[in-house]
Amino acid sequence: MMGLGIAASLAYGWYLAPNQKVNIQPDNLRIDYKSDVVLMVAEAYHADHNLASAITRISLLGNTQPVDTIQKAILFAEQQGYSDLDLQMMRELLAAVQELTPLITTPIP
Repeated sequence: MMGLGIAASLAYGWYLAPNQKVNIQPDNLRIDYKSDVVLMVAEAYHADHNLASAITRISLLGNTQPVDTIQKAILFAEQQGYSDLDLQMMRELLAAVQELTPLITTPIP
């Protein structure tokens, strides 16, 4: 009897009401999740100072410039009371990206 219940449950789950796959892109994340991602990238950058890797990871969060994404994350983090150390690492990442940004956006004659 128990085996019949298990078989019926499996059949229902697999055939009658299967789990629908949803493709969620990182740029659709709420600001709280984006801020946490920015913090994790900032922590990684603080440890390895690999700016190219940090910019690549931040760029996955949307079509905006990495500087804008980081600034929004810092603003959210300040409002939510992130620790001073977390904010310091996020600002360190922001400064490094801002320092590089003019080099990226300046057209070459």
